[in-house]
Amino acid sequence: MEPISLPFTGIPTFLRAPLAADLHRLDADVAILGVPYDEGSPWKPGARFGPRAIREQSVRFAGFGAARTQRGVYDLRLGRRRLADVRLVDAGDVDIVYGTPELTFENITAAVKTVCGQGIMPVVLGGDHAITSAVVAGIAEPVHVVQLDAHLDYRPVAQGVRYGNGNPMRLIGQMAHVGRIFQVGIRSLRTAESDLNDSLARGNRVITRWEATTLGPGGVAAAVPTDRPIYVTIDLDVLDLPLVPGCASAEPDGFSFAELREILEALATRHRVVGFDLVELNPMLDVPGGHTALVACQVILEFLGAIFESRPGGVK
Repeated sequence: MEPISLPFTGIPTFLRAPLAADLHRLDADVAILGVPYDEGSPWKPGARFGPRAIREQSVRFAGFGAARTQRGVYDLRLGRRRLADVRLVDAGDVDIVYGTPELTFENITAAVKTVCGQGIMPVVLGGDHAITSAVVAGIAEPVHVVQLDAHLDYRPVAQGVRYGNGNPMRLIGQMAHVGRIFQVGIRSLRTAESDLNDSLARGNRVITRWEATTLGPGGVAAAVPTDRPIYVTIDLDVLDLPLVPGCASAEPDGFSFAELREILEALATRHRVVGFDLVELNPMLDVPGGHTALVACQVILEFLGAIFESRPGGVK
C-alpha cells in the first residue's frame, strides 16, 4: 500500500523534494538552500526559524502519497499544472557560525557558488535581509539586482555594523559583477534621505510603491534592462502589513499578494532569472496558523512557476 504521507508526518523538506546528501553533486534544476540567520536584525529576532517554517508549510502543497510528490502544483487561476517537470532538491541549510557573521557569510557565498557552478538555480530561504549580500556575492555572472522591499536597505557601514539587515544593498552595490539595482515597492517613512541620495547617485532606480502601481507590472519589468540576467530578492515587508504578521519589519500600505505575484510574473517573462531569495519571515511573530509562512511559500511557488514557464523550451 502506498504511504499516505500526510503534511504533518515525515521530514519536511521543501515541497517533499529529495534532500541532497552532497552539495557538490546535485542533479537538479533548482536547489533550495536555507540560511537561518537573524543576527542582522536590530529589532525583533526570530527570522532564523524562517527556513524551517517555510518548509513545514510547503509540504501542504506537495500532495499526498509518494507517487504524487514532485509533480508540481495545479494552478486553478491558470488552469494548468506548474513545476511538474522541474527537478527540485532541498540542499539543507548553510552552516551558521553563531556570533561570527564573517564566517557565516563566507559559508553562504561558498554554498551559492557551488550550486551555481553546477548550472543550478539557487532559491534561498532566509533569514533576515542581511544574507542577500552574501548570496549575490556567490552569483558568478554579471547581473542586475531587483529588490522588492518596503525599505532601501542602503545604510552605510558604520560603527562596525556591516552584516545588518539594513546594509545588504549598499554592499551589493560595491560588487563588480552587479550592474544596476532596482529597488521596488519602497514606501517606509523611516527611509533616510541620505541613503536614497546615495542609491540614486550610484545609478540605481528606486520605484516607490506608488510609482509601481502607476507603471503596472509590465512597466516595472520594462524598467530593468535586458542586457544581463537578474537576481531577485524578496523581502516579505513589500506586502501590506495585514498579510505578513510574522514579519518584524512590516509596514502599512504595501502591495497586495496579487500585485506582487504579477510583478514577479512580469519579471520572469521579460528577464532571465538566475536565482532569488525570500527573507524576513519571523515565525516567532506569526499567527498560530503560520499564515505568513504560508504566504512566503506560495510566493516562492508562484515565482518558480513563472520562471520555468518563461524559459525557452521549458526546463533547462
